[in-house]
Amino acid sequence: MLTAQRLTKRYGDRTVVSDLSFTVRPGTVTGFLGPNGAGKSTTMRMLLGLDAPTRGHATVNGRSYAAHPAPLTEVGALLEARSVHPGRTAHHHLQALALTHGIPRTRVDHVLALTGLTDVAHRRVKGFSLGMGQRLGIAAALLGDPAVLILDEPVNGLDPEGVLWIRTLLKSLAAEGRTVLVSSHLMSETALTAEHLVIIGRGRLLADTTVADFVRASAAGTTRVVTPEATTLAHLLTAPGVTLTTDTPGTLLVGGTDAEHIGRTAAAHGIPLHELTPGAASLEAAFMDLTRDALEYPATLEGTAA
Repeated sequence: MLTAQRLTKRYGDRTVVSDLSFTVRPGTVTGFLGPNGAGKSTTMRMLLGLDAPTRGHATVNGRSYAAHPAPLTEVGALLEARSVHPGRTAHHHLQALALTHGIPRTRVDHVLALTGLTDVAHRRVKGFSLGMGQRLGIAAALLGDPAVLILDEPVNGLDPEGVLWIRTLLKSLAAEGRTVLVSSHLMSETALTAEHLVIIGRGRLLADTTVADFVRASAAGTTRVVTPEATTLAHLLTAPGVTLTTDTPGTLLVGGTDAEHIGRTAAAHGIPLHELTPGAASLEAAFMDLTRDALEYPATLEGTAA
């Protein structure tokens, strides 16, 4: 179990994390979400003892990370997959980590096989692709067979097969009773993998709830709009409380207003609509609605191709 109690981190006069408390429990995958600059990386570093909190404390299975005599067997972490000496092979990197904790060589071979790296185990890491480097980072996190996992963007660089693999792996680890905390910017993948959410913005806790309850409680039901004049329509619909996102050119996902208003606005300005489909709230829409006022780098649809 992971516990953060009133964690606060300041750098000079800038507060990055403020009075943050939450608990990540075993047996479930918990998604750790927030916009860029929300304080997620700093929080994970404090959980792992890499950054000292200005106030508050964090524990892993009831102890601070540094108090565990063999931390790799308690918590596995992936914060920066490419923090490996480029001249080492994957096998040598994992073997060096194993020797620090008395982990047998058979475990090294096991995690290499588990992550699909057996065939490249004796290649130098400097020749690895982004996806291969990510798999090696996950292998290192799993090396000590830990009860707790903290993973930052674990699907980064993985191909579709790799994304499915890590999703299945995380669910199976949680089903074994392990504690799994996963930070991600991919809402669609989080919706498929996580059961619980901890969401922060500007260093403060915004939500600590299940995925189902969070989406259900959101007022961010979206309407899908397809039009060759997406940019023009986006400008016309811009108003307080209205969210506008896009997943493909010529498509708008509109929250905070209904399909009738969108259709009337388009008709009044002679804008053709190829699709106008009301939909239920999604995790992405609910997240955007919750964090709208916590964005460090707010963007607009200005300049989107029509």
